[in-house]
Amino acid sequence: MLRLPAFRYVRPRSLREAVDILATEGERAVPMGGGTDLLPGMKRRVVSPEVVVSIRALPELQGIHADADRGTVIGASCTLAEVSSHPLIRQGYEALSVAAAQVATPQIRNMGTIGGNLCLDTRCTYYDMPYTWRRAMGFCLKKDGDVCRVAPGSARCWAVSSSDLAPVLLVLDARVRLSGLRGERVVPIEELYRDDGIRYLNKDPAEILTEVLLPPPDGWKAVYWKVRRRASFDFPVLSLAVAVRRDGGGRIADARIALGAVRSCPFRAREAEEVLRGERLVPSVVEAACEAASRAARPLENTDFTVLWRKRMVKVFLQRALRTFA
Repeated sequence: MLRLPAFRYVRPRSLREAVDILATEGERAVPMGGGTDLLPGMKRRVVSPEVVVSIRALPELQGIHADADRGTVIGASCTLAEVSSHPLIRQGYEALSVAAAQVATPQIRNMGTIGGNLCLDTRCTYYDMPYTWRRAMGFCLKKDGDVCRVAPGSARCWAVSSSDLAPVLLVLDARVRLSGLRGERVVPIEELYRDDGIRYLNKDPAEILTEVLLPPPDGWKAVYWKVRRRASFDFPVLSLAVAVRRDGGGRIADARIALGAVRSCPFRAREAEEVLRGERLVPSVVEAACEAASRAARPLENTDFTVLWRKRMVKVFLQRALRTFA
């Protein structure tokens, strides 16, 4: 049985207090929402904080509501179960509801938060193992070692982003609000991520993700597809979100395509998007878009299934996603 290491648990009463604690404690402290990713990581000793700062109950991170100026606002502490079932999300952003409903198991969705899913640690076969296994195999670059076991000749870590919600929020053109010592800032969600398995979030460690801001649907229709070995529980080996907006003649006026779990960050497949703009979804156009998206994917041997199969599935599942708009 894997046991948690000793740590100090702190439960601040306000967002400002939480930020101050994280800034004061520095690398010794981590924020925790639902804990569904952090606590297993602590048991495996891939993260070893001395101070765990609970942000789950902070009032500034609660609720889902419509705002005349900001669109739909989702508090970062809203659970995945809340997001998947909330009427505002199901009616205006169905793809987000579908993605949230596919994360792990009902028990985890009742604990895990949208903020936690967006800040989910990158994953790798050589990293997500107990300490004794990693010690026997040889530690990796992401934790305790100096060599990437997936690509030993590389100077960087290739652990993959496995957030279900990030690709959907990319195609929905969402933004996130971050709060830190220097105040608040709102950034497009694409700017939250870096293509680096270790430094995968583009934010200060003392900054807390407090809100997700969704613009009005404005004619956009979106879908989400997920590839994994088991139909429940497993992390994605490919997550794919597509949003399109048609013109009056039925052509694709604009398109957004986002992929997850095939790089160290979720990303837009912009070459594939450009193929679709101004076109009808005829077989030749769909095939060209699928080829472009597959070229942008960079799966490695650090998750389930083979590299070639995962790369092929980019084309297969993008084709299936586009078929829903035909």
